[in-house]
Amino acid sequence: MSEKPDEAPAAPGFDFFSPEFVRNPYPAFQMLRGSAPIMKTEMGFWVASRYEDVTAIMRDKRFGRGFVGRTERQRGPEVWQEPIFATMRNWMLMMDPPDHGRLRGLVARAFAPRHLKALRPRIQRRVDDTLDALEGRSGNSREMDFIADFAHPLPVHVICDMLGIPMEDRGRFFEGARSGGRLLDPTPLPAEELQEINDGHLVQVTYFKELFERRRKDPGDDIITELLSAADDGDKLSDDELVANIILLFAAGHETTVNMLGNGLLHLLNNAAEWEKLKADPSLVPSAVEEMLRFDSSVQLTGRVALEDVEISGIVIPAGEQILNLLGAANRDPDQYDDPEEFKIGRQNVQPASFGGGIHHCIGAPLARLEGEVALSTLIKRLPNIRLANDDPEWRMTFTLRGLTTLPVAW
Repeated sequence: MSEKPDEAPAAPGFDFFSPEFVRNPYPAFQMLRGSAPIMKTEMGFWVASRYEDVTAIMRDKRFGRGFVGRTERQRGPEVWQEPIFATMRNWMLMMDPPDHGRLRGLVARAFAPRHLKALRPRIQRRVDDTLDALEGRSGNSREMDFIADFAHPLPVHVICDMLGIPMEDRGRFFEGARSGGRLLDPTPLPAEELQEINDGHLVQVTYFKELFERRRKDPGDDIITELLSAADDGDKLSDDELVANIILLFAAGHETTVNMLGNGLLHLLNNAAEWEKLKADPSLVPSAVEEMLRFDSSVQLTGRVALEDVEISGIVIPAGEQILNLLGAANRDPDQYDDPEEFKIGRQNVQPASFGGGIHHCIGAPLARLEGEVALSTLIKRLPNIRLANDDPEWRMTFTLRGLTTLPVAW
């Protein structure tokens, strides 16, 4: 550490959670990177906005999740009486070692390359079936809400397939499946909104416990069966951990992919030259997916807690304090990318921070990329003349998870 660390810069004058900021946070991110790249906010947490700092913090073992202590400080010890928070403390995403490694090791088996390779034909069938149904609608109209009609059902079906959720049970997972996004924002929820999330969560808990019993009697080729087998073999997975992490896998397995597909198609269609370039050269699809992830990340931030005093770029983060890594800001850092505010599908060496980093790097990142590649390849082949039907689509009023409520398109 330096002998005399710098003082934290003063907070610029904008509201992190205003509707204007949520709709377009990137001008504010640009200001942060230039004037206060490591900053303590009036709300008491720190933020990091430069690519180098954000990626370093996510890899640094001197930072942890600290979910239990951080949540109690923010919401009081009574927070664990809320069913959703009692479950979240068992999410591997919120755990520190050694529990994190124990749970992640069990779940990681389902995301091995051989499993994902076998998924490609199934994802392709889902995409084709969805487009067949849309093109088969009565009348001459060729339009859809890309979010509701394509981007949402695709990853929900895929993660349901992986978990082994029967087709006849899936209707409940389409209704309200995106209602919990605000839960991850670093601001308190209104009581009525929290109650709505708790109610929906308890329904999920009951359903999965019933499904576990069905799978014990009738095993399948799915993640739930595999985790039940590990738990029943004494692999140190409690019932609460099992329920919690199946719910996490369902939520994480579709929510961020919905946003990636919606945000990505919006920017592709808003940049006609890039869309034409992609149609002319489909081999650019993997590169386009990386640019979609970089340019408008589905996940805008990930939090860490300093386990000891840690100096980052001359600023000391005291032990016990929280720092939010602004992934969306890091992805547009001009020190990392040329012309970062431009959407370019042919960029080389794109390494978006969008999936986090270190021991908490998103376990489902290869699956999300696979879904993006299959969806995009099929869209340019089957709907090459797709266009936006609304110049001002509606954004969800969440900060951590960035995505569209609707995206009307026509072809």
